[in-house]
Amino acid sequence: MDEQLSGWSDPPARLRTALERDEFELYCQPIASLAQLESYPMAEVLVRMREEERALLPPGEFLPAFEHYGMMAELDRWVLRNAVRHLARGSRIPRLTINVSNHTLKDAEFPALAEAELRAAGVPMDAVLFEIDESDVLARQDIAARFSTAITAYGGGLLIDGFCRRAVSFAPLKKVRVDYVKVDGCVIRKLLVSEAADTKLKAVLSVAEMLGIEVVAECVEEQDILAHLRELKVAFAQGFGVAEPQPVAQIALKP
Repeated sequence: MDEQLSGWSDPPARLRTALERDEFELYCQPIASLAQLESYPMAEVLVRMREEERALLPPGEFLPAFEHYGMMAELDRWVLRNAVRHLARGSRIPRLTINVSNHTLKDAEFPALAEAELRAAGVPMDAVLFEIDESDVLARQDIAARFSTAITAYGGGLLIDGFCRRAVSFAPLKKVRVDYVKVDGCVIRKLLVSEAADTKLKAVLSVAEMLGIEVVAECVEEQDILAHLRELKVAFAQGFGVAEPQPVAQIALKP
């Protein structure tokens, strides 16, 4: 983390100032419907930090600092607030997915805050889908279940990210009610060269269908893989082979 903090004499103060002064920019990466070509019903929200001399910093250069100083919940709130503002202005893409850190997962006040932000902005409750990493669900199943219950109670949606990053486990789906699972890129990238990867995805599709959960394939970079996903009837795909991240104002807002 030292490399990320070089030049910051007081990292916590620098991060707090950045939040107060809105020194971040939202990007989003569209998620395509494979049943309808050129249809993007969702987009994942990504965040960049502005630095005076270095333009926009990618997440890997500032998120470790937020993690280290226990400030991820503050950043998650900033992202939520500004994503909802964009939706309120009118969006070609009707639903944005927002990543939730383990700090926010443990924040009992966050679901109520999310509801209040959406309601005050006049944005439909299901217009924001919260992404929880599979590792956080497995490590904190009771906390994740509580978060899921609170979010779904007001009509919000949930997605488990990084699904099958390790072994294929459906344990999270027994404890936490979710609407989507996003199959990790370590599986998707190997679909055409690994029978094990293909079998993993087919197992996920089978269980997801029984549970009424939609499947998103992430890190889709090749057209051959995209075609294979269509053959398997995967519902959604995300990755550079589908659409690259762009500033949210360029890709999500109505002209």
